[in-house]
Amino acid sequence: MKVLHVYKDFYPPVKGGIECHINLLARGLKTKGVEVEVLVSNTSNRFEQSLYHDITVSKAPQWGRLVSAPITPTFFRYLKERCQSTDIVHFHYPNPTAELSYLLANSKKKLVVSYHSDIVRQAKLGLLYTPFRKMFLTACDRIIASSGNYIKSSSVLQAYAHKCTVIPYGIDTDRFNTFWANEESKSIRSRYGKEPILLFVGRFRYYKGLHVLISAMKKVEARLLLIGTGPEEKRLRKMVQKEQLEKRIDFLGDLPDEDVDAFYNACDIFILPSHLRSEAFGIVQIEAMCCQKPVICTELGTGTSYANIDNKTGITVPPDDVSALTDAINSLLHNPQKREEMGACGAHRVRKLFSAEKMVDQTLNVYLDLIKQP
Repeated sequence: MKVLHVYKDFYPPVKGGIECHINLLARGLKTKGVEVEVLVSNTSNRFEQSLYHDITVSKAPQWGRLVSAPITPTFFRYLKERCQSTDIVHFHYPNPTAELSYLLANSKKKLVVSYHSDIVRQAKLGLLYTPFRKMFLTACDRIIASSGNYIKSSSVLQAYAHKCTVIPYGIDTDRFNTFWANEESKSIRSRYGKEPILLFVGRFRYYKGLHVLISAMKKVEARLLLIGTGPEEKRLRKMVQKEQLEKRIDFLGDLPDEDVDAFYNACDIFILPSHLRSEAFGIVQIEAMCCQKPVICTELGTGTSYANIDNKTGITVPPDDVSALTDAINSLLHNPQKREEMGACGAHRVRKLFSAEKMVDQTLNVYLDLIKQP
């Protein structure tokens, strides 16, 4: 069986949630005997091709990006060429450039779509794209959603619920709690003394709600560590300076996975304060849970509150609510026993529901089911 995965970017080098998900899924499928190829857009106007763990990664020439959508006029040609020799085409939505290219390519191969998020910020442009989106999703054979919550709360997915399959995101659980990560976490703890450590990991994007978390820190006695970079960083740094929170908040930049794992192990609470439903799940939550850490997230009607169960693996709060977030942080800081219980519950939940192996097996079952159909 040969499967072509299609998206905007791939990790490495782009380290985002969907990019890392595609990486993990592609490598897992490879171990199951699936021939996997990936087609994305390049960061330059040249076509490039490389091998990553015996997976061919092709990058179509790009002229730039418009509201994060790649401008790649020849994408449909590269897509059409690769569709000819593949059994299943697996798209990762949203990616209007690639989806329009699929319609132009007029491929008749089985089409699977991982629906990662509604189009939220680009709502006006989204209206213009609506007719093409309908054509694309109508043409697909199966839609994969990361949680039942998202199917119920998405006005788009509700119309296609009959062809949706829920497959939660998975993580490599063996990556965490290594000897090195545990030893390095001790060094991190000693660096910050007796201060409680709060942690955020992710790209600094418009929907992450980091402005809410920074505001909450005015009434929290702890050290907040922010791992990542992104378009919102400059604005967030100015906000920290304005609120005179430099002694409570550290920007650590992008770090290698093994360093991130050590910080997961070192922190007391992990926080995902996203305030818009562009946050469809929050894979970083289950990474922190795997390290037995309680999580505070927001209730967006998406997979955030499916991954993190309120009052069991952590606390969910309303989005964009500084007071509620402050109270949640302080309540856990003042109750170490509760943090320990929630952390243990979260680790159990991850190993039961969110392993990479389970995700890969369920995805492979979707492929096999479709291939059997005429």
